[in-house]
Order: sequence, then structure tokens, then C-alpha cells
Amino acid sequence: MQIFSKKLAIDFMAKRKLSMAISILLILGSIISLSTRGLNLGIDFTGGYLIEVGYQESADLTEIRQVLKSHDYADAQVQHFGTSKDVLVRLAPRAGSNQASISDDIFKVLEKQSADVSMRRVEFVGPQIGEELREQGGMAMLIALFGILIYVSFRFQLKSAAGAIFALIHDVIITLGAFSFIQMSFDLSVLAAILAVIGYSLNDTVVVLDRIRESFRGIRKKTPTEIINISINSTLSRTVITSVTTLIVLIALFYYGGEVIHGFAFALMIGVLIGTYSSIYIASSTLMMMNISKQDFLEHIKEDEKELDEMP
Repeated sequence: MQIFSKKLAIDFMAKRKLSMAISILLILGSIISLSTRGLNLGIDFTGGYLIEVGYQESADLTEIRQVLKSHDYADAQVQHFGTSKDVLVRLAPRAGSNQASISDDIFKVLEKQSADVSMRRVEFVGPQIGEELREQGGMAMLIALFGILIYVSFRFQLKSAAGAIFALIHDVIITLGAFSFIQMSFDLSVLAAILAVIGYSLNDTVVVLDRIRESFRGIRKKTPTEIINISINSTLSRTVITSVTTLIVLIALFYYGGEVIHGFAFALMIGVLIGTYSSIYIASSTLMMMNISKQDFLEHIKEDEKELDEMP
């Protein structure tokens, strides 16, 4: 089996200090933004009203927002749902008002603007349910990260596991930071995208770390820097093809899938880009910072053999 590509000889590790500096700045910026601005939580997490209406012709969202604003609904979020004829109105809970009166009032306002509007559905998420979803969503992310921590701890030796974990945390923080910075609505679909980013990032990183391990065991008379560069170059075509094809699909979803999945597609686009970057630079640079050597992988082999010998 050919361990490295003869066509590519990019010196990725020559830029490792620059890449780490950029990543540290992005992480710090994300943490500062999350601490000061927070996430723009959607109704799924805060509670509120969701009203879907339909039009016979394409609806002008700007006009709908202006009409609702003039009737004391300036905080209403208006977006297309599926097609340009379907509109979704989201509204935060209001003290002293019940679900029926709010939905009926909004429909009457929209009916005055256009007689061809029709009510499709009305949903209400209470503040308590929103809080439970927020807590359960955060717990789901922590459980996923903890499960991955256990997996990589058994899958790799200590230094490689540390690189994979750091790359994963790096990707999640920066993706969340991007949502905090631009204040795009963060709802359940975005949380699902964050969990998908965790899986995508881990898969990409594992491929690179596996090749680095094989290279350290199979290549002689090369420095750790050279071996890591060889390993990344040998997996680069696979990494780029996977990322580009995934991005093509996500860009199509973002532009043609409607506003309702903008957050989902945007989170995955950021995650794919950051995940590809971290699998090439962050995980590998972490190994260099921890002074990885051939002996680390040989010791891991001896530990595995010892465990097999002790089995009955």
C-alpha cells in the first residue's frame, strides 16, 4: 500500500504557528461574543407562537413585517416556509395574552393587508417547554462530546487523542461563535447541525490521525514534521473531495431550500469549512506541540500486545 502521495508535497507544518495563532484568535473572539452577545435563541428554546399562513401569489416579506410592526408586532420574525407563497410568523410569548387571541389578531392584520391569505397552522411553545428544550439540547451536546472523548481515548494513544479532542472543541466553539457574532436565530435545527458538525469533524480528523499513525510506524529516516506532512498530503485529495461535494449540497440548500433551513445549512457550511481546516492544521499541530515521536506509537503497540497477552 502506498503510504504517501508523490504528486503532493505541501509543507503544511511550516504554517502551523500561524494557523494556531489564527485559531486562538477565532476561539477568543467566539468566547467573547458568546459571553457578551450570547446566542439569538429561537422560539424553540425561548417559547412563543408559530403561525403559518399561505398566499395565492408570492408574498412580500418586507410589507408583511411593516404591517405587523404598525400593529405592535415589531418583534415578529417573518420568513418564507418552503415556497414564496408560504409564510411563517414567529412571535415571543406575551404576558396577559392567550394563544388564540394572538394568532387570531395576527391573522386579521394579515387579512387586512391581503384578502387571499389563509391560515395553515398555529403552534405554541410555552416558556417552560422552551427552557426544557434548551437544557436538553445543551445536555445532548455535552453527552456527544463526552462519548467522543471516551472513543478517541481508546482509539488513539494519548497525544493523538488530545489532538482530536482539541480539534473538535475548536470546531464547536467557532461555529457557535459565528452564530453569536451575526446573531442568526439558533433553534433546534441549528442544534442538530452542530451535532452533525461534531460527527463530521471527528470523522475527518480520525482519517488524518490514522494515516499519521501508519506513517510513523512505516516510514523510516524521516523527522516527525516530514512524516506528518506526508500523511496530510496523502489524505488531502480525499479530504478536499469530501468537503467540496458536501459544501455544494449545503450551498444549494442555503440558497434554494427556503429561509426555514438557512440556519441549519449555514451551521453545516461553517462546520465543514472549520472541520476541514482543523483536521489538517489543528490536530496535527497539536501533535507537534506535544513533541510526537515514533516511540509514542511503538509504546501504544506494546500496550495493545500486553493487553492481548493478559486476556484468558
